[in-house]
Amino acid sequence: MNAVATLARPAPLPAAPARGLLRFLTCGSVDDGKSTLIGRLLHETGAIFEDQFAALEKDSRRHGTTGGDIDFALLVDGLEAEREQGITIDVAYRYFSTPRRSFIVADTPGHEQYTRNMATGASNAELAIILIDARKGVLTQTKRHSVIAALTGIRHVILAVNKIDLVGFDEKRFDAIVADYAAFAGKLGFASIVPIPVSARFGDNIAAPSANTSWYNGPTLVGHLEEVEVEAARTDGPLRFPVQWVNRPNLDFRGFSGTLAGGVVRVGDEVVASSSGKTSRVTRIVTFDGDRETARAGDAVTLVLADEIDAPRGEVLADPKARPAVASRLAARLVWMSEDTLAPGRSYLMRLGTRTVPATVRTIRSAIDVETFDAREAGSLALNGIGVVEIDTVAPVVFDPYDENRATGAFILIDRFTNATVAAGMAVEALGATNVHRHGFDVDRAARAGLKHQRSLAVWFTGLPGSGKSTIANLVERKLHALGRHTTVLDGDDLRQGLNADLGFDLASRAENVRRAGEVARLMLDAGLVVLCAFVSPVRADRERLRERFAPGEFVEVFVDTPAEVCAARDPKGLYAKAQDGKIATFTGVGQGYEPPLSPDLVLDAAAADAEALAERVVAFIEPRISGASLTAEDSAAL
Repeated sequence: MNAVATLARPAPLPAAPARGLLRFLTCGSVDDGKSTLIGRLLHETGAIFEDQFAALEKDSRRHGTTGGDIDFALLVDGLEAEREQGITIDVAYRYFSTPRRSFIVADTPGHEQYTRNMATGASNAELAIILIDARKGVLTQTKRHSVIAALTGIRHVILAVNKIDLVGFDEKRFDAIVADYAAFAGKLGFASIVPIPVSARFGDNIAAPSANTSWYNGPTLVGHLEEVEVEAARTDGPLRFPVQWVNRPNLDFRGFSGTLAGGVVRVGDEVVASSSGKTSRVTRIVTFDGDRETARAGDAVTLVLADEIDAPRGEVLADPKARPAVASRLAARLVWMSEDTLAPGRSYLMRLGTRTVPATVRTIRSAIDVETFDAREAGSLALNGIGVVEIDTVAPVVFDPYDENRATGAFILIDRFTNATVAAGMAVEALGATNVHRHGFDVDRAARAGLKHQRSLAVWFTGLPGSGKSTIANLVERKLHALGRHTTVLDGDDLRQGLNADLGFDLASRAENVRRAGEVARLMLDAGLVVLCAFVSPVRADRERLRERFAPGEFVEVFVDTPAEVCAARDPKGLYAKAQDGKIATFTGVGQGYEPPLSPDLVLDAAAADAEALAERVVAFIEPRISGASLTAEDSAAL
């Protein structure tokens, strides 16, 4: 037994009191016997009723792969495609219990094509049973599943060396496999790895010690599942309450509904809305069965607060003295699940908790080699690839590092065109300005705008240089000023001489120019102003990301559609002439292209009307929004 010195086999465990629920999964390479093992567990623990067993006997004759024996895999391989192919495709969940503990087990697929489903099962598990076919040993998929288990926070592993009967219950073969796995898994940070020789088909060492392995003196599979100590409950962490929806059935009740993702909340506790920084106190904890004084992680409740703070769906109520991260840049581990290769720069939707925001994978720091667990440089991630990436979101998101809270640190990336899930992610850390939290000021945007008897609005004029953006914005401000509106103008050239003086004109600098201008515009909206922004902003994706930073109804995109030849003929600043002479290499319209909006809110045909008339159209379009009046469909179409 020298080969397994690094993974000492525990002595037989004494009787112990009943324990709580344990969530675990089975994983490993294809055909290692995961479904059969779960079926055998259900059988050995009395979880199969007589009618189910009779149906299993019938199905075993039709679909079974064990000759005349009962095929326990069919208990969990429920899909017709699974039964026909003899493999697991989907994640199957089963519940069973013993006198000492209750269990929820996830049977996850071993085929490489369905690795994404294995990652789904691992995200909710506290322990992994990693199966290895005693004839084949440690395979690449065994390692991949072990890496995913480690990355998704699983710290306890049972190494089930299955089909030990097919190698004659050979002790040396078992020792060699355990030694191989120990050499690989030493880097994964598991808290415990318990190797057990089993035969799922015949039940050896499943619920009772097997006479066929007299050389093994460790626990049975069921025995260890009953006794294993997993990490402390999520109630030991700080309060985390993602708002699922704002519950307002009538004018006399307003509560925030959701499921506690961490910690404990009591009536009277102070809470903070993580994004806005607004604080209040819990006055009621409402459930279907009546009010409670306390709620814990995992409880679905409605919290009623003393103050009417803004906490929409996606907000996270937290302990003010132990706040989660709030950032628009973060590092994360990704398991890539799409056949389309991940390349930095493409925009996806990130779903984190109850919030969904557009996000872009900015860069791939490294990819993880599943054979060695070493990090290596990578420019892309292929299907089933695992890597560490940096992600930008169009708006700050609230999260914890996944290693601290799996519920608030896990997310998925969704393809914006197909709506398919392309990656499972685990937040590592916030990037940029960390440990920064907004202060919840009493006077907010609505109050400031209300004092001015208007609504805040950002109007973004885009078009070629010389198209007339600044001229029209100037005229619009004059007309709004005459109407008593409080306004300001942000002009691209003005910001280039101050705030954005450090930026060039390459695509990355242009994107940053638009981002900074957008942030200034948002601050101006907080002041209750109507902000008129005149920027070439030639890249469509930059403008689309900008729009997503604003709430619905706060942003209007105006396309000043002036033909390039008209702009060049005007050449108000002499820049077209310099660009055509080769003196400006990055001038939009000559050296660089311009991407017109696909669906702007308003299009101004500068070749068909003068600036004064165009400004009148803009005022007519935005004034109802500023005043809060509704704009009819006919009016909108006419404009």
